[in-house]
Amino acid sequence: MAAKDVARIDQLRQELRRHDRLYYTLAKPEITDLAYDQLMTELRQLELKHPETITPDSPTQRVGEEPIEGLTAVSHRVPMLSIENTYSVEELRHYGQRLDKLLAGEAIEWVIELKIDGVAVSLLYENGLLVRAATRGNGQTGDDITHNVRTMADVPLRLSGNPPPVLEVRGEVYMTNADLVRLNEAQKEAGRELYANTRNVAAGSIRLLDPRICAQRRLRLFCHGIGYSEGFTVATHMEFLARLEEFGLPATPMVTCWPTLEQAIAHCEELIEQLHEIDFEVDGLVLKVNRYEQRERLGSTSKSPRWVIAYKFEKYEAVTRLNEIRVQVGKTGTITPVAELEAVELAGTVVRRASLHNADEIARKDIRIGDVVVVEKAGKVIPHIVRVEKHERQTELQPFQFPTHCPECDTLLIKDGGGVYIRCPNVLCPAQVRERIRYFASRNAMDIEGLGDKLVEQLVADGLVRTYGDLYRLTAEQLSNLERMGKKSSENLVESIQSSRTRGLARLLNALSIRHVGIRVATILAKHFGSIEQLRAATQENLSSVLEVGPVIAASVYDYLQSDFGRATIDDLLSLGIDMQAPQEETASGDGALAGKTFVVTGTLPTLSREEAEALIVAAGGRAASSVSKRTDYVVAGEKAGSKLTKAESLGIRILNEDEFRELLK
Repeated sequence: MAAKDVARIDQLRQELRRHDRLYYTLAKPEITDLAYDQLMTELRQLELKHPETITPDSPTQRVGEEPIEGLTAVSHRVPMLSIENTYSVEELRHYGQRLDKLLAGEAIEWVIELKIDGVAVSLLYENGLLVRAATRGNGQTGDDITHNVRTMADVPLRLSGNPPPVLEVRGEVYMTNADLVRLNEAQKEAGRELYANTRNVAAGSIRLLDPRICAQRRLRLFCHGIGYSEGFTVATHMEFLARLEEFGLPATPMVTCWPTLEQAIAHCEELIEQLHEIDFEVDGLVLKVNRYEQRERLGSTSKSPRWVIAYKFEKYEAVTRLNEIRVQVGKTGTITPVAELEAVELAGTVVRRASLHNADEIARKDIRIGDVVVVEKAGKVIPHIVRVEKHERQTELQPFQFPTHCPECDTLLIKDGGGVYIRCPNVLCPAQVRERIRYFASRNAMDIEGLGDKLVEQLVADGLVRTYGDLYRLTAEQLSNLERMGKKSSENLVESIQSSRTRGLARLLNALSIRHVGIRVATILAKHFGSIEQLRAATQENLSSVLEVGPVIAASVYDYLQSDFGRATIDDLLSLGIDMQAPQEETASGDGALAGKTFVVTGTLPTLSREEAEALIVAAGGRAASSVSKRTDYVVAGEKAGSKLTKAESLGIRILNEDEFRELLK
């Protein structure tokens, strides 16, 4: 065995133990979760290479460090293990494939939960009374924190209903951003040090010896798991969460259950976009096998249960000032407030704007022009404001007044029924028309070359274009009268517009700006129904039964197709000869040119965007993945392909340029 491997193993173990103590015991982490996971992965790989070096006290065999001094040690009758995690959708799929093999192809239901960024705890109830609360500690032994947990308002001291003789529940102690704002205001007034984030407050407070201080921190709890119990039986995790609520325990929120892993993954991507709506910190999502009988057969490793995995994303934060709030009108009429910020570096890029999402969010977070704010970027999500640093307010700032009328057409704004979004209901609003036409002409939609943003603004402002059909009625003579449009450029644009008639059903569905329908959903619908006639004839139930569509998207598509505006739009385009059929090869199920093959697209291709290439892959029966692995069949690479290309080459995966990719499609 190489001496350098032995030295590196020892170095990694010491480094990981130090970071474990900083994170679990002192609540003062120095590195990100991603960096920690990379160190752990390196150590695990070295130990697999040299199994004789594995020791019981290696960080790969343990969860954390020893309990801190000053609190009573508590042994967990059922170990509190950590969770395996990943940062990519592709690895989620590989995890699901491993479980399929372990369960011999049985159907698996998947539960999705938020991964709360707090402190893991265990609560023990005997005959319905809270008798002990403990931290996770090293997984085998934690600290007794009963005196502090008893001060938390949402933790029942006696369970409701008919609880079992013994019930141990696991959960996460956390703090809301709103409570952190209040705490830091009080800290500033008292001349004390301010807190950087909610997790540090929760981790430090729950271990305090004086429960009066902890009580002032307004800590809270979400329960999400079970430890040791007597006289308590449930068949599924969803049933367990329902029973927790019967007992008066705060169950983890926003939980859903899905019949397939693909549907669960699709929901994960949607859920990440909603995280700005909650007032506590989340650093990932957790996917669990729903049925307990399957969990028992899957079992655990020495470190993690096999029936659960965390889908994590790296988070970045920065502090800056909010200079202005502007509102924009989107292509579906949504009025979106946007924060204009003092430039700040975040995740390697300079950020000057952040989405405020809706009026309710501005009010809930009490965001005011002139405030110092914390801006966060998590995963692929666009930057958003986490909280206001109210202790930085030097003067009285006025609450933001959301407009009551559309800033473009002055139409009275309406609020979605049961929703949070405020919209302009006027489908002929110039801003909506402008945004819809702009998107209709974009590369991922009808790909009309030469129809740029400035020209779209002119066409809408001059009244030449109000509908998609108006584009196809434009003449070179009309266009030549516009600014910077000569005879030749006008003729070229008319030719480009006319050539877009044959883009097909999937492109058209994406181009129509139907709510919740992007290029992937449009491709799925086109492949399933084959023609606009079949799609228009579909009921809402027909639509929702399509894999990856679901009830929300189905309702949106159905409402559009049956609305006066939608019917008139499609009828007009049909009368103009727009192709609304899916090519025969795209409607074939499972037997396309790329059936059963997994592709990764990376870099800049000469004529295709990544989204367009992925749409072609899906249409031909293949699967478009986001990361390279041993299961990848092909990598389609363009300029500046980077690390994905390097990994593909190291794994011996076939690399295609765009011409080779197009040849394969044939």
